[in-house]
Amino acid sequence: MTDFSLRLPNSTFRAVLDLGPLPLNAPPLPESLSNPDLDADLDDESGSSALFIGYESGQLHLEVNAQSLVEYHFHAPGDEGDGSETSPWGADDTTTLLAWAYFFCERVMPMLPDLFSDAEEAADWHHEGLTVYARDYGAVPLEIIEVEMEGELFMLPWLGAGHYDHVHLDGPNDPIALVWDRDSENPDTAIARAWLDPITELPRSEAVRGVDWTEVGMPQAEVLSWFEGFYLNHHVIADPALLIVQAALRRIAGLDELPSEF
Repeated sequence: MTDFSLRLPNSTFRAVLDLGPLPLNAPPLPESLSNPDLDADLDDESGSSALFIGYESGQLHLEVNAQSLVEYHFHAPGDEGDGSETSPWGADDTTTLLAWAYFFCERVMPMLPDLFSDAEEAADWHHEGLTVYARDYGAVPLEIIEVEMEGELFMLPWLGAGHYDHVHLDGPNDPIALVWDRDSENPDTAIARAWLDPITELPRSEAVRGVDWTEVGMPQAEVLSWFEGFYLNHHVIADPALLIVQAALRRIAGLDELPSEF
């Protein structure tokens, strides 16, 4: 079993970022939808980007293609499909939310490439053990973004033979498979699978039948323990760069407060 006592404590990380002129001066959000979860995505290959505005009662997704055309759709709670043109909210709230979302989208979409690049670099600084990220943006107003980073599980590198990777599987509870090969750098032989226990919210694992663990170079129990730690660090704990992007979006939207001290 994985020893979760080896998990590092949470830490506070600060990123100094150029988020453009603030406050946003956007149209007001509907009173009943005043505190959304904000997220974004960027597709470098297609040049498209997406903005996700989420609530317990539903989600609004806006997509901007390479020609800067904006499309949107809605998701009802629990809907993981392609979305719908039908809003989960009343007509007045939907109209007000869309007015805010278009304003916010117009502001943040052009800056997403730089924001994602800065967030990735800041995450690298965090992984190196630093607590503050800052670079020279020139003489522009800057914002201090404060993020609580979840502690990762301390774990050894792969000590077995050959090469390993992981692949996502279909099924409930976000399963993944550990694939391995003695010689190839592109392994495709599944030797174990792991998933998130819906009750404990911790990783669980099981071995694939018929594996020659002597050839793998690690006992089955050690491989499963290692794979559970891998699952926790890479599929349960939030990605630091993503947390920084989300915190920056909330700052731009005026939905957070400045840190008390720096």
